[in-house]
Amino acid sequence: MKKMSQKPIILFVCEHGAAKSIIAAAYFNKMAHEMGLDLQALARGTNPDDELSQMTLTGLREDGLIPTVSTPQKISANEIKTARRLISFCELPEEYRQKAVVELWEDVPLVSKNYEKARDAILSHLNHLMNNL
Repeated sequence: MKKMSQKPIILFVCEHGAAKSIIAAAYFNKMAHEMGLDLQALARGTNPDDELSQMTLTGLREDGLIPTVSTPQKISANEIKTARRLISFCELPEEYRQKAVVELWEDVPLVSKNYEKARDAILSHLNHLMNNL
């Protein structure tokens, strides 16, 4: 039996792992699938909340998407080491920055204030990212 090879990972990180990274991973995976890219996005947090943001869940559902995780997940050292790209919505703690080159998307508005504006800012970044993979 042939061993399945794991898809290269694009890691999206936000502090709580409950909103921006969740939206980015859901949209990235949809776009990558549509473009036939052999990549997978994961959403992680540096200090994860207990549950996903309700506004994020509602927004994604209305957009016809499903989050990649059901609860926020803490980023691991192995994920940082093996990720093809690491994109963060916040300044990462020093221990993470030492292990990877981090692309920072700090200009995304708070999802809790306006899901649509945050989603549109993330989509703008994702379109640029997809064109440069």
